[in-house]
Order: sequence, then C-alpha cells, then structure tokens
Amino acid sequence: MTKKEKVQIIMDILEELYPNPPIPLDHTNTFTFLIAVLLSARTTDKMVNKVTPALFQLADNPYDMKKLSVEQIRQIIKPVGLSPQKAKAIHKLSEILVEKYNGKVPDTFEDLESLPGVGHKTASVIMSQAFGKPAFPVDTHIHRLMTQWGLTNGKNVTQTEKDAKRLFPKDKWNDLHLQIIYYGREYAPARPYNPDKDIIMKTLKQG
Repeated sequence: MTKKEKVQIIMDILEELYPNPPIPLDHTNTFTFLIAVLLSARTTDKMVNKVTPALFQLADNPYDMKKLSVEQIRQIIKPVGLSPQKAKAIHKLSEILVEKYNGKVPDTFEDLESLPGVGHKTASVIMSQAFGKPAFPVDTHIHRLMTQWGLTNGKNVTQTEKDAKRLFPKDKWNDLHLQIIYYGREYAPARPYNPDKDIIMKTLKQG
C-alpha cells in the first residue's frame, strides 16, 4: 500500500468518525483561547477546562489579565502544573498584547511565537483554530499515530509536522489536527492500547 493510499484511508475513516470536530478547549474569544492553549502544555484539556472559568471570570481580556498579579494567576492555574512559568508567561504576554498589539492577539506565526510561553505548536493551534489559516499543530497523539501509521519516521515532532503537511491536503489540515487528536484519545490511546479498537491500524494492515 502506498503512502497516498494510506492517507486516503485515514482521511476517510476520520471524516466518518468526526465530520465536524469541535475545539476541545473552552474559550469565549481569541485571547481566552490563546491562554487555554498555553495552559494545555503537558496537561489535559479536561484539566484546563476546569481551571479557566475562574480565571476568565476575573480576566477574559489582556487589559484585565495584566492587572492581576502573577501570584493571583498562579493560584488559580495551579492544578494544571508548571504554574509558576505559565503564570509569568500569561501576565507578561497580556502586557505585550496591550502595549504592542492594542489588546488584540496577532495573526502571524512570527508575532505569536515572539510572545512569552507561546511556542510553534501553540502558535499553530491559534493560527488554525482561531484564524482559520492552514497549520498542522503536532502534539504527542499526532506524533505517535503518524509514526504508527508509517507516515513519518518518528524522529521528532518537527519532522512529523513536515511529513503531515507534505502528505495531507492543505485544506484539510485544520480539521485533521483535531480529528487525529480525538481518534488517538478514543480509539488508540498509548495506554492501555487495544489493537482491536484501532480501526485505522486494522484497515491499514488489511490493505
């Protein structure tokens, strides 16, 4: 089976399972989405959605967020882990958005990645899900599954992103990113992995 055939099978299955994949992080605007994505590093979306209501009730925009102290932010986001670094990043990022961008979240990779706490993956999520610009954020689920499916060598997430962008059609990237994440959680979690439940791997093996 060629990679092209594999890609088509994977897209067909994902499209059937998740025709309209929702964004898993609760948010009310682009700013709250950016904060939620930043908080989601090395924790679960479920945990992020538990702590953000209290934070966004106090500050759902950079003007109010920068008025909070770093310690206030840290106390609220403590359950998500890495709270000291994340709290500092959120506070500083809010100051920069007010001073440099009139309180608006910028819509270029360069500007987003210059913000504290915002790496390439976070910027990719914002570009694709908030601004609808083609991007392919690669998280641990996507990296693991792309390797299992034989679509990348699994060397690192940078290589996986390059391979994903090369193999999948550009107009599908934004949905595919979410579809693969949902598939990984529901049908092919790392632990406990159940090969009988993994529809995609079973289909690829049959081919």
